[in-house]
Amino acid sequence: MATLGAGLEGVVATTSKICFIDGDAGVLSYFGYNIHTLAEHATFEEVIYLLWHGKLPNKSELAQLKAALVAERELPNEVTAFLKNVPEGSAPMEVLRTAVSMLSLYDPLARDNSREGNAQKAVKLMARVSTIVTSFDRLRKGSQVVPGDPSLGYAANFLFTLNGKKPDDVMERVFDVALILHADHELNASTFAARVTAATLSDIYSAVVSAIGALKGPLHGGANEDVIRMLLSTKSAEDAVQKVTSDLNNKVKISGFGHRVYRTVDPRAIHLKRLSEELGRRTGHTDLYEKSSRVEQTVHDLKKLNANVDFYSASTYYSLGIPVDLFTPIFAVSRMSGWTAHILEQYNNNRLIRPRADYTGAPDGQKWTPLEQRQ
Repeated sequence: MATLGAGLEGVVATTSKICFIDGDAGVLSYFGYNIHTLAEHATFEEVIYLLWHGKLPNKSELAQLKAALVAERELPNEVTAFLKNVPEGSAPMEVLRTAVSMLSLYDPLARDNSREGNAQKAVKLMARVSTIVTSFDRLRKGSQVVPGDPSLGYAANFLFTLNGKKPDDVMERVFDVALILHADHELNASTFAARVTAATLSDIYSAVVSAIGALKGPLHGGANEDVIRMLLSTKSAEDAVQKVTSDLNNKVKISGFGHRVYRTVDPRAIHLKRLSEELGRRTGHTDLYEKSSRVEQTVHDLKKLNANVDFYSASTYYSLGIPVDLFTPIFAVSRMSGWTAHILEQYNNNRLIRPRADYTGAPDGQKWTPLEQRQ
């Protein structure tokens, strides 16, 4: 058997029409629509539709999707009761993983693995993952859950139900673009985990829970939490530069830099850098952008590493008033669109995913030693 790269690097595991990445050229596209085009022109709901259907929606189709997402926002009472009673100090990703799993218990379509049934469950998951995150945050703070506003789009409603006030147009657009940029990224660890589970013909809820479990790992999600903590712990841009320089000299990894796929600039980081600067000016967090910009230049000068999607999303989310420990759950909120798209694609052309391992253990034929003679 051929020797493979660690972590299946460079191995093509399946075919997919959903997402294209050229890491050398810094290209990312969803169904052929370049991420720059989508960030400049699309809404998140349009991107959800694109990922699920392979085409942009017309006015009627977009209106139907928006209405369906609004109609499915409310959580089952039992899930809300769980959110009210989670142990104090529970990690948001653990709460999200459990709550999403609970959704299947109260879905009459849970065992319906038909194409239509799974499409309906994808809508429910997309609508309710947002409600889970915002409801949990308010309940843990002792605040009342804010009911969704049917007049608001996905991004605006998230910020409204999180903070209790409607965002202005700029804040809504910034968060909308951030959701678009995180919506899908080919066979990343969480998406691959989802497809492996779906390939067994397990239900869509189980596949999504697999994805959440993978995203929870610090090597996949959470880098932007580390970034913002570094930025907040430093007093000035000069202090931040001094810290990362010292860390690099001591071979400490700097979160938010480098990428497994991209060998050039992460195209998503280009937009998040601009959004971070714009939002920082509006919210009085220009210091975070200044620190970020100086750190980015320092790391590039010293290590030739580029900022990835996590680096500028940190200051962007913080300026939107989002608690730091919700950064990774928000990643899940956005990526739910991509996860469900890949799960649906897996179901439509399924084959059990069962790779082989390059065995490096002892040779076959080991001699049996009776228990009393073993050292």
